[in-house]
Amino acid sequence: MVTLLKRLVKRILALTGIYRLIDQRVQPRMVRPYHDPRTYTIYPNTRVSNTAVLYHPDRMRLADYIYVGHYCVLDATGGLTIGEGTQIAAMAGVFSHSSHCAIRLYGQEYIRVPEDQKVGYFKKPVSIGSYVYLGAGCKVLPGVSIGDYAVVAAGAIVTRDVPTCKVVAGCPARIIGDVTDQDHPFLEDHPELLHSYVVPRNGSHEP
Repeated sequence: MVTLLKRLVKRILALTGIYRLIDQRVQPRMVRPYHDPRTYTIYPNTRVSNTAVLYHPDRMRLADYIYVGHYCVLDATGGLTIGEGTQIAAMAGVFSHSSHCAIRLYGQEYIRVPEDQKVGYFKKPVSIGSYVYLGAGCKVLPGVSIGDYAVVAAGAIVTRDVPTCKVVAGCPARIIGDVTDQDHPFLEDHPELLHSYVVPRNGSHEP
């Protein structure tokens, strides 16, 4: 009897299209355009995964042409700015707050104290420039500023500022190169891309 009921329910769900609706809601997909809840601005070319987690989106300052991949976490508790054209690959995390001290100071009282009254609850803004690439699974910690055109390798843990055009990798992340060294061979082989190349001629190899 139970088996028969299960089959009947599955049949009804299939016929009514509920399975398809559930699948559409659950399966990772990119959502475009992005609606900024802070300014009510619509960014027609910004794509954000339906699986991405955005904490305090009202405290984010975004530009257009941004990509936020599947299962990313963007924490704007302390403020978060992301420039035009930046891409954030799957499972990356950007964090602008930490409670690692406050949880010990308050113990069980932690959940009862308002956020803005907690001692040891750190909030530091994060700034990510334009046309930055954050690799899959990397983490950007509170207070970090990442310059335009920089690349953060997959799995890197960024604890300090990243200069413009630099490539960083590791834990903690360290500079391992410059994006213009990577780009130059492509531009030599495809000079037609020079008109769309976004890195200024004097924007590389900064100290």
